[in-house]
Amino acid sequence: MAIRFDGRVAIVTGAGGGLGRAYALGLARRGARVVVNDLGGSRDGTGHSDAAAKVVEEIEALGGDALANGGSVTDYAQMEAMVAAAKEKWGGVHILINNAGVLRDKSFANMEPEDFRFVVDVHLNGSANVTKAVWATMRDQNYGRILMTASSTGLYGNFGQANYGAAKLGLAGLTKTLYLEGAKYDIRVNSIAPTAGTRMTEDIFPEAAFQAFTPESVAPAALFLVSEDAPTNMIVGAGAGVFQAAYITLTPGVRLEGEDLTPEGIAANWSAITDRMGEIVPKSGGEQAMTIMAKLQR
Repeated sequence: MAIRFDGRVAIVTGAGGGLGRAYALGLARRGARVVVNDLGGSRDGTGHSDAAAKVVEEIEALGGDALANGGSVTDYAQMEAMVAAAKEKWGGVHILINNAGVLRDKSFANMEPEDFRFVVDVHLNGSANVTKAVWATMRDQNYGRILMTASSTGLYGNFGQANYGAAKLGLAGLTKTLYLEGAKYDIRVNSIAPTAGTRMTEDIFPEAAFQAFTPESVAPAALFLVSEDAPTNMIVGAGAGVFQAAYITLTPGVRLEGEDLTPEGIAANWSAITDRMGEIVPKSGGEQAMTIMAKLQR
């Protein structure tokens, strides 16, 4: 059955180009009304442009319905106003894709605290701001689909991106609590870890890779993850038409007692502690405590 978004209202942040533009166009082609949010700044977050308005023109040329918004995700009041405008125009907000981001790459030794703070503020706090702005609406309508943008840098690390990686793993953590809090209201929350050739990566990717890793080859995952039958609490990797699932796992572990309950005991049992045989994917943080209690009871 075809996935459609007729009657749905979607907000996509950072939608003036790259991945966000691909998401916005994909949603519009499948019937969604789309708020195209983009401050229009450069890759490091400075400056402004009319990028959002241009994408709105593209959507309208397709016969779709869209609204441009130039607010900054770091300004909660502006995000509240954006949501209010969408509700006034179309009656609700059903889908949110948190895609806005910036890069200020440097090794940690050379990174100024302001560059760390700003990147975390845009990616992590910015996503929290927009999500908070739509949360009550989604609860009231008993329906919501939210997609956070994580990254392989957050999941696995990347030299020169301590600020970016910290923010991106934070977004995966935000997903894992919000999916629990939103469950009874049919608010499903997922994370995507995309790899794409965009303005953010154009001087990082070799030309051949840049051509293969198109935003359009990532967009199917994003659209699925905000669809009516979407899963929840997933981390999905996507790039060049390849799609993967990433998990945060927990090994069975070992209980140490007496003389073994020492740093030396940890060292002696390290291979058993880290043995992945029988590892699980907890559905909540409480499961870690539950596995410990089970060992104590045994």
